[in-house]
Amino acid sequence: MHGPSLPSPWVQRFAALLRPGGSVLDVACGSGRHVQWLSEQGFAVTGVDRDAGALAAVEGQAELLVADIEGGPWPLPGRRFDGVVVTNYLWRPLFPQLRAALAEGGVYLHETFADGHQHIGRPARPDFLLQRGELLQACAGLRIVAFEDGFEEGPTGGRYVQRIAAVHEAHGATVPVRYPLGTTAGG
Repeated sequence: MHGPSLPSPWVQRFAALLRPGGSVLDVACGSGRHVQWLSEQGFAVTGVDRDAGALAAVEGQAELLVADIEGGPWPLPGRRFDGVVVTNYLWRPLFPQLRAALAEGGVYLHETFADGHQHIGRPARPDFLLQRGELLQACAGLRIVAFEDGFEEGPTGGRYVQRIAAVHEAHGATVPVRYPLGTTAGG
């Protein structure tokens, strides 16, 4: 994989927390850069997006659902996943469904634009920009493994971003889990 289809380094880094061979939900997956990469890592991936044309790029690599998750009902009621991945997407009313879709022991990875980005590019509307610490609030009650909120330099000038890796810890665990930091799955 190369160019714009590269998976997020954040997702690559924290995919190591996912149960090997587990199920992963990629929300608003677009053309499927994470669907493809996670499938290649051996995960059973479900991708959801409203654009059927974009999903065609990864047809046959995963379970794909065309759904309007902003204007329609949640397309996966009652389903639980070992991982939920969200990148470059924010729809605040969806936070409860994303939490409910996370199985015990599951990993939540979310990375998107943050307040400040409106001064350098799009998205610029507050509806699409996380406020300071907002992902921490959305993940209250989960074990926060990593969190970043700041400006990231990049080849196109950079972006303001917020990202989190959080785990829905198993109830009744007597030995603390060692969550690896600084690792990349498949590398």
